[in-house]
Amino acid sequence: MSKRNTAQRRHNIIERLADTGEVSVDELAKAFQTSEVTIRKDLAALESHGLLLRRYGGAVPVPRELIEDVPSKVSVYKQAIARAAVARIREHARIIIDSGSTTAAMIPQLGRQPGLVVMTNSLQVATALGELEHEPVLLMTGGTWDPHSESFQGQVAEQVLRSYDFDQLYIGADGIDLARGTTTFNELLGLSRVMAEVAREVIVLAEADKVGRKIPNVELPWSSVHVLITDDRLSPQARDQIQALGITLVCAETPQEK
Repeated sequence: MSKRNTAQRRHNIIERLADTGEVSVDELAKAFQTSEVTIRKDLAALESHGLLLRRYGGAVPVPRELIEDVPSKVSVYKQAIARAAVARIREHARIIIDSGSTTAAMIPQLGRQPGLVVMTNSLQVATALGELEHEPVLLMTGGTWDPHSESFQGQVAEQVLRSYDFDQLYIGADGIDLARGTTTFNELLGLSRVMAEVAREVIVLAEADKVGRKIPNVELPWSSVHVLITDDRLSPQARDQIQALGITLVCAETPQEK
């Protein structure tokens, strides 16, 4: 199935949903003469873009109140950071993508990267990669499931990571401490540090409003970080402090409000 046919089928699913108010996997598979597995993949992809909500055996439209409650500017910042991050990926690179909403925002653009190999500990990232028309080679850490971070952690995951070497690590942060490094609410820090050990370049993705947050747990000290990608709201004072540490700072431009 070509990318064009996939896109057309998904467009038709949205049109059918708008007309009927509900669709089922069974009826869609018959209508488009494809498998139920393919239709479920379509629905998952459309749900990930906020175009519908999956229900048992099918899907329904997104309730209007949910659409109106979405903070649009947040996604703008994440998308700008994600675009700047993907621009740093070379062809045939071997990268790690950690769990998190900002790192997950990279995924829709990764299908354009030839020969990419991606390791992740996140089911969200793995699922999104599997929805790409030209998906990269996917590696999973395995390990112990941590419901707080919605990712795999623990010794098994660390051992798997140490079996490889990677060009880049893309990792998020709950906060950026200008004195200490990246910070997190999660007390499971071991896997993040192993990720940094096995990658030649560590790239942190964090929105500007996370800089200066007071969070107790240091995830990665500045000595382990090579690049910080944030957005253009970062203050001049913070920019100077980060660059003085020898960190490559990228402030992604976001569309200006009219």
